[in-house]
Amino acid sequence: MKTIAIGSKKVGAGNPCFIIAEIGINHNGSVEITKQLIDLAVKTGCDAVKFQKRTIGVVYTAEELAKPRSFDPSFLTHAFGRIDKYGYDALPEEAQARLAANPEATTNGDLKYALEFNEPEYREINRYCREKGIMWTASPWDIESVGFLAQFDVPFYKIASASLTDTGLLRAVAQTGKPVILATGMSTLGQVHTAVGILGSVPLALLHCVSTYPAKDEDLNLLAIKTLQNEFPNLTVGYSGHENGSTLAVCAAALGASIVERHITLNRTMPGSDQPASLEPFRLDLMTSNIRRLECALGDGSRLEVIPAEVAVANKLRRVCDF
Repeated sequence: MKTIAIGSKKVGAGNPCFIIAEIGINHNGSVEITKQLIDLAVKTGCDAVKFQKRTIGVVYTAEELAKPRSFDPSFLTHAFGRIDKYGYDALPEEAQARLAANPEATTNGDLKYALEFNEPEYREINRYCREKGIMWTASPWDIESVGFLAQFDVPFYKIASASLTDTGLLRAVAQTGKPVILATGMSTLGQVHTAVGILGSVPLALLHCVSTYPAKDEDLNLLAIKTLQNEFPNLTVGYSGHENGSTLAVCAAALGASIVERHITLNRTMPGSDQPASLEPFRLDLMTSNIRRLECALGDGSRLEVIPAEVAVANKLRRVCDF
């Protein structure tokens, strides 16, 4: 299995598991919540935090954006709070006028715009992550977002499972020359081969993933990690999980996943579609500490001689030693 470099980290066989804490949209449109989640990732020993970046008018059709949708009012509170803090309106003028006339006339587009960070927020995220000493990146969902992220010189790009079949996006990401981590949820092995071919010679890692939220244990098929390792022996292989709890992500590391990615949250009861499938502080800490404990315990697989710690025990307990 190939080793790739992500920032200052070597990722792959023989190196510590690279742990990504996906903040995604669990910030709920608040930079302050974002900073708390970054602090959580740093405190628990994660290697990177990850967001999602979309150009709303490109990723969604006008019809999708116009659909009525109710959501927690805190999203709009956070969005309008960014007007004073960062000097721009998160919502289009049409949405502001509509909501001023009827605060309950919310749409799917209102939610998407409220949750979408733009340049001012990402500049603060970039500054804060540098201050805290942790890498950050995002999954671009369209070509324009690839260019957006390039201005921050992110150390790697993550391609979401939903984007695996987007040839234009794959080519745009490949042209950056940066390492790429590709999630393989919702995809056949043939589609993964095609995506790998499009990405070409960029440093590449594949993540086994099941794209349900939360994913059921019986759907996880963790042995697919081995399948990807066998099918792509020259690539780094990892795991992106959406299941409940932290145990099975540790099991993925035991199966050889060199990267583990999980969504994180301050509290799973917070509003937001990804919160229930995310790890709260205690479980994130449990996962990271157990992965590091696992790495310590795995060893190199050899059993050719008595280890020094066993000598005194052998002298005490071994009554007969004929050979």
